[in-house]
Amino acid sequence: MKIAYTGWTWLINHQDNQKFEFEQFLKEVADLGYPAVENFAFITKYFDNDAQEVKKLLDKYGLEMANLYEHYTNDYEADYQSAVEYVDFMKKIGATHLNLQGVMWHDKPNNRPIDKKRIQDYAELSNRIGKLCTDNGIKACMHPHANTNIFTEEDIDYFCSLTDPKTVYLCLDTAHTVLAGMDPVEAFSKYTSRLGYVHLKDVDPDAEGIYAENPMERFLPLGMGTVNFKGVYNALKNGGYDGVLCVELDKQPVCNYKSAMVSREYLHNVLGL
Repeated sequence: MKIAYTGWTWLINHQDNQKFEFEQFLKEVADLGYPAVENFAFITKYFDNDAQEVKKLLDKYGLEMANLYEHYTNDYEADYQSAVEYVDFMKKIGATHLNLQGVMWHDKPNNRPIDKKRIQDYAELSNRIGKLCTDNGIKACMHPHANTNIFTEEDIDYFCSLTDPKTVYLCLDTAHTVLAGMDPVEAFSKYTSRLGYVHLKDVDPDAEGIYAENPMERFLPLGMGTVNFKGVYNALKNGGYDGVLCVELDKQPVCNYKSAMVSREYLHNVLGL
């Protein structure tokens, strides 16, 4: 398995200086020994779709771009056309995975009953994008995510029943499985054969206080919460998964570099990666 680190958190607070922050991200994770990275697909706009410029930066720091990340909107045809553009860009920079995510809601309640119609729509779109990706040597991976219509085990099972396992994969996330009420080891064991990509982050077990209102505030660097990463790693190995393990963290206890360092040390010292 190959480890990677996600870089969108370097960029979100620097809207006027994205190219500098993108390179700073590459510099810092390369310094920590990560061999691969991922980022949101809209970095293409930061570089005016100049894939060569991005590839030069990746090569400068000896990194691979493992994944770009597309967020669905409510315009499915526009989403497909975006995927066409992203796939072309990805081929030029050597990226191998395209993550997909449903539209997030930001109003309450956070958790909602299954919406089969919306999942059917996402499945239809994902099948189209999955074929596009497969035809171009890329894996399309749906990311079950809090505050979206593909989140719970019921949602995931229904989505999987409607999509082609040969072209549409899952990107399961250790932290979001916890928020969805699943045991990560059991979840990763169940879905190993469908996995195309993996996100790793830890979770604070305390779900009260501010966390009750904002569950994703519970996310932590690896080893600082209660996720059984040894169990998850063994489930992946036993299931034959040999893909990317990408560390991600939405909010930093100190800074991006410190979080990436803590997680890198955990991967090395505890999982031997």
